[in-house]
Amino acid sequence: MSEFGNKRYVVTGAASGIGDATARKLIEAGAEVVSLDRNIPSAPVSRHIDVDLANPRSIDAAVEQLDGSYDGLMNIAGIPGTAPGDLVIAVNSLAVRHLTEACLGRLTPGSAVTIVSSTAGFDWPERLEAIRELLATDSFEAGAAWFKEHPQPGNAYNFSKMVTTVYTMSMGLAAAQQGLRINAVLPGPVETPILVDFEESMGKETLDGVKGLVGRHATPDDIADVVLFLASDAARWINGQAIAVDGGITGAIASGVVPKPEI
Repeated sequence: MSEFGNKRYVVTGAASGIGDATARKLIEAGAEVVSLDRNIPSAPVSRHIDVDLANPRSIDAAVEQLDGSYDGLMNIAGIPGTAPGDLVIAVNSLAVRHLTEACLGRLTPGSAVTIVSSTAGFDWPERLEAIRELLATDSFEAGAAWFKEHPQPGNAYNFSKMVTTVYTMSMGLAAAQQGLRINAVLPGPVETPILVDFEESMGKETLDGVKGLVGRHATPDDIADVVLFLASDAARWINGQAIAVDGGITGAIASGVVPKPEI
């Protein structure tokens, strides 16, 4: 039996893409998976709880339905930048924070929270002041009000992932004090059903350019394997980190080998 055998995990977004791949890998490794999604997953999860991640009351109701303790939370659900900006921030940033903090008391010591953010948030250092202001709000509703009062330039998806990346890094020490870990996986383009939405919001030419540089887009399995690694004991000393899993493009941009994409 693998180290995931007889352990219990909560996975958001398990109905498709990276979430589906993650749920299947956990189940194949002997784990019990509880799905939180607005759609019913096809993976053989032990339980599915319907949730609207844009609604904090729906998140709270879903958490109330969780029974017992868990060995990890995988925040994988997300929506693309083709959706309205306030909805993108709600699902990709505020829901991640709200659900994570609602679940902390249900996680066993040694557990890990793993978040799927995105390389689209690579410019977070340039927006850190605004991101910290948003994260300083004390509730889902207050965060939504902040975003409404402080419209951000550019694609709301990029900003949402900047927020989620910074949230992950900022929570590392707090998690450690509770005997937990929190990390983020930052994929580049992935062959999932919403790739066409990303091509629309970020530009197909830009994403095709990335594909040309690294040879292909990621598969959901490419990302899910890293999600599982970060939840495993092999990653026991990795905490508060945002790890790019993109075939090499982030390193090339950061080191000046290729210019920053306009997304």
